[in-house]
Amino acid sequence: MAGRDAQSVPWFAEDRPQAVLADGARLDGRSFEEFRSVFLKTAVISQASGSAYAEFGRTKVMVGVYGPRQSDRRQGYSERGRLACDVKLATFATRQRGIFGQSPEEREYSAIMQTALEAAANLDSFPKATVDVYCLVLEAGGSELAVAITAAALALADAGIELFDLVSACSVSRVEGSLLLDPSADEAHREEAGLLLALMPTCNEVTQLVSRGQWSSSELKDGLELAMGGCAQLDAAARQCLREAAAAAAARQAADGSGGAAALPTTA
Repeated sequence: MAGRDAQSVPWFAEDRPQAVLADGARLDGRSFEEFRSVFLKTAVISQASGSAYAEFGRTKVMVGVYGPRQSDRRQGYSERGRLACDVKLATFATRQRGIFGQSPEEREYSAIMQTALEAAANLDSFPKATVDVYCLVLEAGGSELAVAITAAALALADAGIELFDLVSACSVSRVEGSLLLDPSADEAHREEAGLLLALMPTCNEVTQLVSRGQWSSSELKDGLELAMGGCAQLDAAARQCLREAAAAAAARQAADGSGGAAALPTTA
């Protein structure tokens, strides 16, 4: 109803497991350093300049990139290009209903993503223009922001935006003293501390780091090393995805070309 507070239907205690580790192992059977099942695909939105879909277990994210377009005058004059990121959780992504407009959490996600991606994009390659990155979280199953950043970098590459390197992002949660890579929603709910790392693996440059909770120096070092290793794994998967997309596009182009040649009339 109009005028009512739209945030309702909170998470109930019985919906969350009492523990996410049993006998020193994760309940979903993964090792502490293992990702959920990962699926990446580009060119999923036909009207976008570039797009990508990422699925990590139950977490599903769609990203569309539009532009470059002429920057609005109200943004001020700049010789360099701009990257504008907008992250939105679908109303059906969680059991907590969304609010009208962008929530504080979504604004925070958008700012974190923009910082993570701006360092990788060559903003001088599209001067006085803006590239818009729209991200929609279709299902929030844990590590949504890390998945969104990884998918957004793929979408930028699919759009032909010049990048210094791809960006991969990983989340790590500390639960019962153990460090868990790519935590699910239940694991993140039980975390004592957590971090998100966005990395350009080839350049070995961190583009974003966000930590939650209290960390000792040794724990933080181990958490960062785990996240960096995870980013390297994702970088390999992302590059493989782009290679397969390029090969498929080349095959389609070759098929179209041969089809056109076969249709030409022959002369005696």
